[in-house]
Amino acid sequence: MGSYEELRGQAAVLTGASRGIGEAAAYALAAEGVAVVLAARSEENLARIAKTIREGGGKAETICCDVANYADVAAAVALCQRAFGRLDILLNNAGAIDPIARLTESDPQAWDRVIDINVKGVYYGMRAAGEIMEKNGHGVIINISSGAAVNALEGWSHYCASKAAVLSLTRCGHKELAERGVRVVGLSPGTVATEMQRAIKQSGINPVSQLEWEAHISPEWVGRTVAWLATADAAEFDGTDVSLRSEDVRRRVGLIA
Repeated sequence: MGSYEELRGQAAVLTGASRGIGEAAAYALAAEGVAVVLAARSEENLARIAKTIREGGGKAETICCDVANYADVAAAVALCQRAFGRLDILLNNAGAIDPIARLTESDPQAWDRVIDINVKGVYYGMRAAGEIMEKNGHGVIINISSGAAVNALEGWSHYCASKAAVLSLTRCGHKELAERGVRVVGLSPGTVATEMQRAIKQSGINPVSQLEWEAHISPEWVGRTVAWLATADAAEFDGTDVSLRSEDVRRRVGLIA
């Protein structure tokens, strides 16, 4: 796997950074010399991850953040500027899928909450960071998407609808910000060995729940791909969802020979 020298000295905000993809991306970016702001609701996990990064010679700050609250997201962006003097990368990773339920059996309040996290959380990140990046004339916004953005799956009406909205936000962001030097790109990683997959497995609904644990890729693969997407080498994919199921993409990242 290559090293991305162009990332050294940059600064990033990562939502959903307390575990899974967010944690892996934090380590991957920190390894490239990126100072990171770790934003999530689990302060204990954030402290552990930040400690690991600092012990490895990296820079990390943490902030308790509910992405469904714009003030929290704006505070994370402000912390990045205050602590590191810049903002170059935003990873919109925070997401939820629970509770999984068929449309007519779903709980409206729970359905709302998933939309608040998965859709509004991404918009809030793009709004808060995009304004700064636009003024600075540079930056990369990476939105974690899913194959669910373009596929209907039983029990996932909230998740499919939210990820379709994220894909649209990626396209709109690209259309509005590309000429101002800000890149916006989505990442559809496929199924990843995280706590979300345990919830999916437990639901027993739709074919994804039938997959064995070994079928899922590691969060580290996704973290490494996030670092690559932040480089100029990935600029051709701006405004689209990059699929990590693609062998060509995996080769570009250096995940396979």
